[in-house]
Amino acid sequence: MGDPESSENSGGPRGADRPDPAADPGRGRRIAIDVGSVRIGVASSDPDGVLATPVETVPRAKKVRGARSPADIDRIAEIVREYEAVEVIVGLPRTLRGEKGTAADLAIAFAEHLRKKIDPVPIRLSDERLTTVSAARALRDSGVRARGQRQVIDQAAAVSILQGWLDERSAVLKSVEEAPVRDASFGDDA
Repeated sequence: MGDPESSENSGGPRGADRPDPAADPGRGRRIAIDVGSVRIGVASSDPDGVLATPVETVPRAKKVRGARSPADIDRIAEIVREYEAVEVIVGLPRTLRGEKGTAADLAIAFAEHLRKKIDPVPIRLSDERLTTVSAARALRDSGVRARGQRQVIDQAAAVSILQGWLDERSAVLKSVEEAPVRDASFGDDA
């Protein structure tokens, strides 16, 4: 697959990734992360990559000096190993105009720190505009009060990030599988 830093789906500073059949690790669990300044919501998929479910909310660690990695990075890396994840999806918050802001810079920096800890598991950045707002609204509509439920909202945002990735991945993989069938049928008419 080549050098992950130079790959199109490396999750580098250029922007959000899209599911790519050439870089897809295949069957296995995916972990999604909603990085916030106070908490990190975590979600996981089933091994077939169909359904996202909440895992936990990890408190953000204070800055650590020296060689030790922060507790939040360590915990996320532990979850990745525990779930035997084949891919990690980090939400990339964008402004409504699609621009990067402070929150996006925070998510990218977190992804880079995590990348060093979980290598060779690939990290992808996924556009997550309004996932926290949508998660809070959905929970409120289902009767869950937002006050005191921030941890649940963070997990629901991670679920939303992951489910969006899984749905797009499924559509991309299906279109690739169907392409040779369509191409072959056109050849018969010629």
